[in-house]
Amino acid sequence: MAWNEPGGNNKDPWGGGGGNRNDGPPDLDELLRKLQQKLNGLFGGGSSSSAPESGGKFPWVPALIVVAVLYGLWGFYQVDANESAVVLRLGKYHSTEGAGLHWNPPIVDHVEKVNVTEVRTERTTGQMLTEDANIVEVVLTVQWHIDDAESYVLRVRDPLKSLQEATDSALRHVVGSASLNGVISQSRTQVSADTQERLQEYLDLYQTGIRIDVVNLTDAKAPREVQDAFDDVTKAREDEVRFRNEAQAYANQVIPVARGRAQRILEEAEAYKTQVVELARGETVRFEKLLQEYQQAPAVTRERLYLDTVQEVMSNTSKVMVDVEGGSNMMYLPLDKLAERSADSSSKRGEKVSPAVIEEVSQRVIERLRSEVNNNRRGGNIR
Repeated sequence: MAWNEPGGNNKDPWGGGGGNRNDGPPDLDELLRKLQQKLNGLFGGGSSSSAPESGGKFPWVPALIVVAVLYGLWGFYQVDANESAVVLRLGKYHSTEGAGLHWNPPIVDHVEKVNVTEVRTERTTGQMLTEDANIVEVVLTVQWHIDDAESYVLRVRDPLKSLQEATDSALRHVVGSASLNGVISQSRTQVSADTQERLQEYLDLYQTGIRIDVVNLTDAKAPREVQDAFDDVTKAREDEVRFRNEAQAYANQVIPVARGRAQRILEEAEAYKTQVVELARGETVRFEKLLQEYQQAPAVTRERLYLDTVQEVMSNTSKVMVDVEGGSNMMYLPLDKLAERSADSSSKRGEKVSPAVIEEVSQRVIERLRSEVNNNRRGGNIR
């Protein structure tokens, strides 16, 4: 028979029989109700005695707990490896966070994440005036990245617009300081480097937080309206360069030859100078010796000089004129004719008359004449 059936004496197997409920296990609903009453008392929800009557009110505590949990979870955020997060607390800069998981109180803090590793490209084009008052069309590309997240987010209202305006200003300044030919062909690399340097100065001055990686002058040409005239000028300059190179090549060929000839002439002149000086010195020495001989024997020396002079003159001529004292005619010895006759006779015999033979004949004639002159002088016939 069950404990709650009639006759069972209302015996509770857990010892709760007899209507004494204080002896049984605690009631879970009762415990929750008591906890709610206590929390309501702490948050102004009324006394514990009235809790049973307020069982239909909104459950503030669980709701607050849930809200707190959601609020806490809401504050977590993830920063990627290529990003930096700028944290603003109540509208003011608080910190810059790097890669990783972070938490900030939502609503109080505002997080602005920017990609600091992405290389971005900005392109600008336009017509500009060069230093030599010519118009040139240029196309410029700028590669940049964010170097300072705080400055990029907070210091400038529109960093991209600032970058565009700074690029245009720097490019116009550099192009305006260069010639048209330099911008188009010769100094394009220098124009790019100068533009990058000046552009970075502007961006640092504005505190944009942007770092310029590369500035490339991709295209530079004359405007379409003057392209034909510009092509003519370019062709003329190319011709100028070509002619100049040809002239330089000709100069490189001629100048060494001329320098060689000049050096040879200088050396010959120097040799001639040395020869003349040495001959003059020799003549001086000979004259000094002759002077000494003349001082010792003037007549003999004078006679010797006369004979030497006659011998020298006679040795260099093929004609001899002999003045005979008392004679009406001057004797003429045609040595040249004699030599020619001797040459003809020799040629008829198949022999060639050499200069040595002619010289020998001349010497014999001179010796013969000299002996006759001496004989006549001793006889007083020839002066």
